[in-house]
Amino acid sequence: MALTSMLAAAVMTLLKLGAGLISGSLGVLSDAAHSGLDLVCAAFTLFSVQVSDKPADEHHTYGHGKFENFSSFGEVLLMAISSAWIIWEATRRILHGSTELHHSAWPAAVVLTSIGVDFWRSRQLNKVARRTGSPALATDAFHFASDIWSSLAVLAGLCASWAGAHYGFGKLRYADPLAAMLVSLLILRLTVKLGHEAVNALLDEIPAEMRQRLIDEVERVPGVLAVERARVRRAGAAYFADLTLALPRHYTFVHTEDLVRAATAAVHRALPQADVVIHTVPRQTRTESVFDRVRAVAAQNNVSLHKLSVQLHQGRLRVEQHLELDEEMTLLAAHEFVTAMEAQILRKAPEVDSVLTHIESEPATIERPEKRVKEDRKIEEALRATAALFDEIMDVHEIAVGRSGEQIHLSCHCTLPDKLTMRRVHEVITALESRLKLECPEIYRVTIHPEPATDNLR
Repeated sequence: MALTSMLAAAVMTLLKLGAGLISGSLGVLSDAAHSGLDLVCAAFTLFSVQVSDKPADEHHTYGHGKFENFSSFGEVLLMAISSAWIIWEATRRILHGSTELHHSAWPAAVVLTSIGVDFWRSRQLNKVARRTGSPALATDAFHFASDIWSSLAVLAGLCASWAGAHYGFGKLRYADPLAAMLVSLLILRLTVKLGHEAVNALLDEIPAEMRQRLIDEVERVPGVLAVERARVRRAGAAYFADLTLALPRHYTFVHTEDLVRAATAAVHRALPQADVVIHTVPRQTRTESVFDRVRAVAAQNNVSLHKLSVQLHQGRLRVEQHLELDEEMTLLAAHEFVTAMEAQILRKAPEVDSVLTHIESEPATIERPEKRVKEDRKIEEALRATAALFDEIMDVHEIAVGRSGEQIHLSCHCTLPDKLTMRRVHEVITALESRLKLECPEIYRVTIHPEPATDNLR
């Protein structure tokens, strides 16, 4: 479309230039100059569209879309210069009285043809500009639409000058330069508006309501505490959005990834096809419990925490926790680490009076169990006999006994009623483990996986 526009501008420039020279009409000559600028602008547009379509590279990481905005600014500058020249020439002709025209049908026919061509070009370019969002094509479309009014004014000036010469109205000889001046002032006014938009695009200015609509969409995403920063820039037809979101600090990486995906979709509802970059920062929520804050401290120190309990003792809270630390860490280093972590918990949760930490070693090597030995059958029988003492335990299955060095490990699946609460499940399993270790003190570790009765009936 840009190439067709450029060819049309070249033909009309030559026709208007010939008609202007034959008739001596400043209006037609100014229209020819305007069409010449159209030719230059169309060439700018063709070149800028080709450049802006290039993908991003190591020197232009945001792509080449800004070249379209630069091209629009160049077109606006040329339009302003041409308008200023026409106004100056029209003023000179009026003051010096050099307004004689050579009347013929040829200039009027050329101007009428120009109106038809500009109307077609403006409509076609507008369609493409709306479809692609190209600012350069939109500027070109406006340029050709303004040419229609320019040509109409020139045609009116020619008709008025002819009527003045034919009927003896001397003052109508000024109609041609006055028409050229009026059109140039109108184009100059609209050029200022387009120039302002081009400069704003080059300076990354966007409408405030667009940014607010984007923020509103993202803040409606469940889990987003706040949009702490939102930056949007435009390069050609492309938008780039850079946001910083505050999320609850207890969210996992997987949960955060899902939320970022939802936030990106929210941005696209406000700015379709935008290139979105989202940064996340952990923040404490107003509804965080003591448990949440203790777990947040553990996550911050990158350690595994389990068997966390908070107890009320004489009006003060006491925290008990089990931490898993590297089995190769020395006792002194582990103690210093835990002491620092406990102090951090007390700062984050001032209502807590004391913290008691049970330190456990986190295995750093893969266990290689030895082959089954004769004593394993005895351990299995002891497990089944112990489980029979609990009314809630319906059966134990998938029993596995293994050895790693001198240590014996037992694992099994335990069937329990569907409606049993997790608190009672934990109590039963803990009691089973304790009784079994009394029966078989040689067992080092017991792992019991509870299952609902319904699951075993499938």
